[in-house]
Amino acid sequence: MHLLPRLAFSLVLLGSGLRVATAASTDWPQWHGPTRDCVIPVAAAPITALPKELKPLWKVPAGGGFSAPLVAGGKVFFNDTDGTDEFAHLLDAKTGKELWKVAYAAAVGDEFGKGPRATASLDGDFAYVQSMSGEFRCLSLKDGKTVWGLSFDKDYKTPYLGANAKAGTATRRGNNGSPVVDGDAVIIPVGATDGATLVACDKLTGKVLWKSGTDEAAYSAVLVADLGGVRQIVHLNADALTGTDRKTGQLLWRTPVKTGAKRNTGSPVIIGDHVVINSFTLGLVSYKIAKSPGGWTATEDWANKKLAINIATPALLGDALYCQGPTKDFICADAKTGVTKWSQPGFGSGRKDYASTLVSGKNLLVLTEDGTLLLLAANPEKYTELARLQVCGNTWSFPAYADGKLFVRDARELACIDLGGK
Repeated sequence: MHLLPRLAFSLVLLGSGLRVATAASTDWPQWHGPTRDCVIPVAAAPITALPKELKPLWKVPAGGGFSAPLVAGGKVFFNDTDGTDEFAHLLDAKTGKELWKVAYAAAVGDEFGKGPRATASLDGDFAYVQSMSGEFRCLSLKDGKTVWGLSFDKDYKTPYLGANAKAGTATRRGNNGSPVVDGDAVIIPVGATDGATLVACDKLTGKVLWKSGTDEAAYSAVLVADLGGVRQIVHLNADALTGTDRKTGQLLWRTPVKTGAKRNTGSPVIIGDHVVINSFTLGLVSYKIAKSPGGWTATEDWANKKLAINIATPALLGDALYCQGPTKDFICADAKTGVTKWSQPGFGSGRKDYASTLVSGKNLLVLTEDGTLLLLAANPEKYTELARLQVCGNTWSFPAYADGKLFVRDARELACIDLGGK
């Protein structure tokens, strides 16, 4: 590990109010929002209408990459590439004025382009960023300087291989799985098969707290959940769905997940002691996680193979899951049985297998691949569209929502749009 003590340790211990654990209720500091489940905080006013026409409060240029913007403490963070390097940017959320910009890794790419694909995590005074090639950095939010870092290649012998990789793991299309900060640690999906699928580091110093697993990484984000009364890391990697003890790194349970090209992409959905995953190969599948005197078990309790959701992640509201479906359909499935409740055709354009879905009160905000923003009533009985608005160009980036503003990114720019909520 390469520790880069650019800041005095005494200063590292001081926080500025951006910490996720104590973040303002309207912040959006990590992948899929403050609770990492696509839910806009209940403290925010529910979105009940969309503007009649698009009038962004501000727009700034953005380079290549599919990572999502983040918002915390009145600041906007995003990362992109100019084709040579990957950059992190910090902006003023009200004006879009750039406060700093720093390069943190060389740019790599594949047939879908260059640029960062893993969304960062903001916590306290720091941003935790992960490049497509597997360079991980803890950056100071004050000035963008590196506090500490590690390399998947140099430290864990897990290089980015691109088209030379044998399967569609993170070594093939880049390190997309977003890290997560929990308590004193940041958990990183390194994907080393010699005992470091996941690596937990002290978030302030980079000291390795534990390493665990022998599976390769895919593209799914790391989650933290309390299952069976035990806090654990839930990870859908290239080979399996796993639960790892948060404090010790002990592997608690593992169920193989064999999919085409090992390209598991969607984030798991936690429903009580159940974990729901999706893939183009297996469809939508739910596992019951249980602890018994004989150890932990992960038992499949339902599967809907027809819902072969590829790269999107379902959003849970009540007893229903809502998501971009396997083809051109937006779907609703019963979260208890997996049965398809309804399917609405004609969503998006292009590949037509991705949309970002957010929960706002009793409604859904859906940003399609072609940049259309839809407001839907979360009705498990039928598709109910309330409004729509074209907000950006083609996008695979999940939006951020904070203080009534939606932050959307496409291949050319990042925009702030006032949706009227406070």
